[in-house]
Amino acid sequence: MVEGSVGLAKAMLLNLCLKAIDRSILETILCKESSNDIWDSMKKKYQGSSRMKRAQLQALRKEFEVLQMKNGESVTNYFAKIMTVANKMRFHGEKMEDVVIVEKILWSMTPQFNYVVCSIEKSKDVGTLSLDELQSSLLVHE
Repeated sequence: MVEGSVGLAKAMLLNLCLKAIDRSILETILCKESSNDIWDSMKKKYQGSSRMKRAQLQALRKEFEVLQMKNGESVTNYFAKIMTVANKMRFHGEKMEDVVIVEKILWSMTPQFNYVVCSIEKSKDVGTLSLDELQSSLLVHE
């Protein structure tokens, strides 16, 4: 009786795995016999090698470095772009402090924000300025 319930549990787990996976990926794992085989296959495919992770992180660093606010771009959209790249970098193991992001934003704003950036740098300690405070200050002047 126990073997039957274990077999049923394994079959149910396999079924759940197959239901949760996108159809385009499903075709590549249909031949797997168990949920553990599916997990191992997915892990190999999507976790990547350490060399690949380093390459991804290097590409993200470059993307972060060259990001500049475009003329006519809203503060909210620019913050979203910066934070998307910064969060991807953090996810890939980069130890990025908020002060680095704050400084990047201040240095990469369009010229129309020059006076605001100067005002922020003179009146606040950039090293302790939070991203929320910076965004709020820039939104007020947008």
